[in-house]
Amino acid sequence: MLKIKIALIGLLITGGQHLIAQTKTIQGVVTDPSGFPLPGASVIVEGTQNSASTDFDGKYSLQGVNPTDKITFSYVGLISQTITPGQRSSINVTLVLSTQNLNEVVVAYGTQKRAKVTGAISTVSSKDIAAVPITNAESALQGRAAGVTVVNGAPGTNPTVTIRGLATMGNSAPLYVIDGVLTGNLSGLSPNDIESISVLKDASTTALYGSKAFNGVIVVTTKKGKKGPGQLTFSTYIGGQEITKRYNVLNTQQYLQYAKDMGSDLTARAAEFGNITTNWQDQIFQTGLMQDYALSFSNGTETSTSRYSAEYLKQVGAVINTGFERYSFRANNTQDIGKLKVGSNIGVSFSTINPERSAGGRTLLEHAIKMAPYFPIYNDQNLGGYQGPSAIDGNDAENPVRVANLGYQKINNLSIIGNIFAEIEIYKGLKFRSQVSLDYYTGKDHTFVPSFQDGSYHKQAFSTTAETNGQGQTIVFDNSLTYKTTIAGKHNFEVLGVITRIDGKSQNLVAGSRYNISDEIDQLRYNEGNLSSANYEEKNIGYIARINYDYNDKYLLAVSGRRDASSRFGSNNRWGNFYSVALGWNIAKESFMENSVFSTLKLRASTGTTGNDRIDNYQYSATLIANYNYPIGGGNAPGVSLGVAPNPNLKWESKLDRNIGLDFGFFDEKITGSFEYFNNKSSDILFAVPLPASVGSAGGGTQIQNIADVKVSGYEISLGYNDRKGDFTWSAVANLGTSKNEVVSLAPGVTSVLGGPVPRAGLENFSRLEVGQPLFYFYGYQTNGIYQNQAEVDAVFGPGQTAIKPGDIKIVDRDGNKIINANDKTNIGNPYPDFTYGLNLNAAYKNFDFNCFISGVQGNDIYNANTFDLKGMNRLFNASTDVLDRAIVVNGQVTNPSATLPRAQGADINWSSANQRYIEDGSYTRLKNIALGYTLSGDAFKAYFSKVRFYLSGQNLITITNYSGLDPEIARADANANSAGIDLGRYPQPKSIIFGLDVTF
Repeated sequence: MLKIKIALIGLLITGGQHLIAQTKTIQGVVTDPSGFPLPGASVIVEGTQNSASTDFDGKYSLQGVNPTDKITFSYVGLISQTITPGQRSSINVTLVLSTQNLNEVVVAYGTQKRAKVTGAISTVSSKDIAAVPITNAESALQGRAAGVTVVNGAPGTNPTVTIRGLATMGNSAPLYVIDGVLTGNLSGLSPNDIESISVLKDASTTALYGSKAFNGVIVVTTKKGKKGPGQLTFSTYIGGQEITKRYNVLNTQQYLQYAKDMGSDLTARAAEFGNITTNWQDQIFQTGLMQDYALSFSNGTETSTSRYSAEYLKQVGAVINTGFERYSFRANNTQDIGKLKVGSNIGVSFSTINPERSAGGRTLLEHAIKMAPYFPIYNDQNLGGYQGPSAIDGNDAENPVRVANLGYQKINNLSIIGNIFAEIEIYKGLKFRSQVSLDYYTGKDHTFVPSFQDGSYHKQAFSTTAETNGQGQTIVFDNSLTYKTTIAGKHNFEVLGVITRIDGKSQNLVAGSRYNISDEIDQLRYNEGNLSSANYEEKNIGYIARINYDYNDKYLLAVSGRRDASSRFGSNNRWGNFYSVALGWNIAKESFMENSVFSTLKLRASTGTTGNDRIDNYQYSATLIANYNYPIGGGNAPGVSLGVAPNPNLKWESKLDRNIGLDFGFFDEKITGSFEYFNNKSSDILFAVPLPASVGSAGGGTQIQNIADVKVSGYEISLGYNDRKGDFTWSAVANLGTSKNEVVSLAPGVTSVLGGPVPRAGLENFSRLEVGQPLFYFYGYQTNGIYQNQAEVDAVFGPGQTAIKPGDIKIVDRDGNKIINANDKTNIGNPYPDFTYGLNLNAAYKNFDFNCFISGVQGNDIYNANTFDLKGMNRLFNASTDVLDRAIVVNGQVTNPSATLPRAQGADINWSSANQRYIEDGSYTRLKNIALGYTLSGDAFKAYFSKVRFYLSGQNLITITNYSGLDPEIARADANANSAGIDLGRYPQPKSIIFGLDVTF
């Protein structure tokens, strides 16, 4: 018996030694798709505390691993891999990109494998976003997604984003969806928090968003926690930005001679100020400091993930007293409780904007280029301390430094965007999800201007305080049921049903007052004040269904439908129905394509409808204006009047989308690309139509009507190349998108509609809506040189006509009746580009990385209203140096025949009418970003950091263009689509140099 026990003990010891001998140390290197080492990647044995992290060279060493263990390799933003080591002691792992590598894309109410997508989607990855330091996330799309046009503005303003051209005349902005939350922009979202951006461009991908998706959808997925040990990341950059381009204007001596030619001798006036020359453009432009600090922490277990982040951004504008400051915070969490998954995504931001200020209906730049150069900036003898013009100067431009700096304007915003959701698997493949989303904002715009007098023209004997307070919220309730199943191993089905309800409300309070006693009191008061307020409510309910089917991943079918009701329409037209049908064929998966060079080859086509209800609330109903004064008995009698003219027959705008696409990839995706053709038609477009004064609408001379049908068509091409082998790796991605819009019909009784702002006193509207033409093309006179003598004038108009004289512009008499009138006006320009394009180059060599990004537009026209200021010569303002070579007339004969500008103070038609003089080619190519980075390595850093990277970046350093303005990046003069391509002195995009640091612990 003793011998048996000893034998058993010996057997156990031997077996234990054998088991111990089975554990080993696993070593290797973890890299990204380009082969670059990943410092700080997590390596963990599932179900244990046994883990390790990679060093600066991507190397790891994990001890005590059994052959049957499951080792998970993970890194933020990349797809985790789980590997069983077996008998291997060396394992090298390449982690691929997650959604941004296009294996999976975000679509409406979920995700979908790229191979099964039948619609038109462009995706921008977090790597592309991080390559360019930006303050607003929308800017990351510029030049990176085919068919998407992005135009940036002043600090703190939202970029103008258009997807596949202009298809409506109202609000043309796309819908933004952040982690399932519907919102109007991305202003409160830190670019550092973005995992990927998907641009949904056709009905197959947008129809499920119904009334909100008319202009396309931009779906943003924020970064989430990853399974593995916690990771702390810190990023920062600092730099400067400035505007280097200037208009060439007259100096004091040139201006004095020019003034004499205009009939004003200002020699003594200039001497009064010491005959100085002030370059007012230099005075309003400055070098602005940019700085950003972002901190995030991410971790996760088998059952939960979390990520927390905070960012502080401050941008001092390149125009004086402009800037933007933002604090943003985000918390994303998920928790698995058996078959139940719960989570939340919450983002909060606080921002302060110092906007570009204006005065007298003129922009700061307009004042700067019009202001007489002999004025000093400051004058201590004047109230307020600034110098401006008086009647003797014959120039009523305002001191732009005083406009910008005297007093202040601040816009303070608070934004909360987030959701809470729960998802449970009821049965295998059947999931129910319930989500509540909130988009909440408050805003306060406060302006204070103390008393001043810088001349007889511009003075204010009191201080003014004005304030606008706004508050609003949108709550969305989504309940969805999804069922996925596979029949016979090849028939794959996914069925989705959603009920969604949107409740929105907002309120605004506008107040202003004067204070005659002191400039020290910046408070609203009742005396000499004004007060108004408005409240709005809106509701939307939608019923949604979608079926996706594929046979063995080869043949694809997607069908969806949505029925929407909107409170913005009357009860007779409240409901709208939208649908989409899409087909796809994965040709590369066919047997006859085996061993071919194609790794991807997919043909797809889709058609469907979306709707639009983006008009002001209550437009279908009559409204009243209280406290309206009627002239009765020689006095004012308070009463009530009709407000905005009602239209109970308002109905949905609708858009029929048609899209054909081809996706391809060669040599295991070394070369990739896609081709799209779209042909869309918008019907019953809503627009504010001018009304005759006889209607008697005191609330405005317009009425919202369904007045037009518009078609938009174009092509999109994307090409990419990836070289991921060796020490030197590089990639290139290029895209090009075209779009053309045309009005195909107008409502009965409507022949044309004028639009666009009146940019200068006396200059007429110059945008026009008309069948057969682009939406709001430029409408005016064609020109053909300068009349050289009276004989040339008489040859056109006949003897005895006195309005037009030698030295005036030749307006083309298109109908040949020797009368210049509105019948001679025609299309003189198109504000929409023929195509937009972008080129993104990335390269890496060992620890160095490089990025070069180029974007541009081609074929658009810009109506440069600044030309009117600089070359109109209708009255005395400072002017372009080109006026020195204007037409000079002596005894009825132009003495300088080569002159291209007309005589000064010539016929009214020289300056008061829209004509080709102001139209310029707006095409440009811009080096949007160039950056060089270096990642530190070595034993000295491994004990403290996972990654340390420095980089130097430059933005907008080179712009190639023929446009004479300060910046060809023009969207529109205001928020209206009918002011597209009009430059009224827009805030130019500055050049910037930035130094940055990324650290991972």
